[in-house]
Amino acid sequence: MSIELPAPIRLPNNAPDKLHVNPYKAQRLWPPDFSQIDTKHQFRLERRYRRRAKLKWARPRWTKAVKLAQWGSGIFVLGYGVLYMDWGREHTPLRGIRKWFHDRTSSIWTTSSKELQRPSLGRISITNHDGESSDN
Repeated sequence: MSIELPAPIRLPNNAPDKLHVNPYKAQRLWPPDFSQIDTKHQFRLERRYRRRAKLKWARPRWTKAVKLAQWGSGIFVLGYGVLYMDWGREHTPLRGIRKWFHDRTSSIWTTSSKELQRPSLGRISITNHDGESSDN
């Protein structure tokens, strides 16, 4: 004994005939026969096709990410080469830049003796409105 389950979507009997019929007819035959078209019209069609293909395959976020990665890696390599890379020579043309950079950045995480110390104010006395002073 077999039980027939109902189909979730039932198509009418004539649906396969109308499945491949497009209610919107094309205005022009595509692709056109390029042997029968003048060169100016061929060029226009090719330019239109190129523009549409470029728009279809454009990936702006991917392009932006690749550009940022390229710029970032280039700046990193250049900065490393200028500031930290050992060139194997004692006197390099970049010695002045390196010294300046290391002098500026050596005290980022620590305090140095060159920095001004906070002045010791000692004991501060506050005067009341009545003219009496009270020490804190």
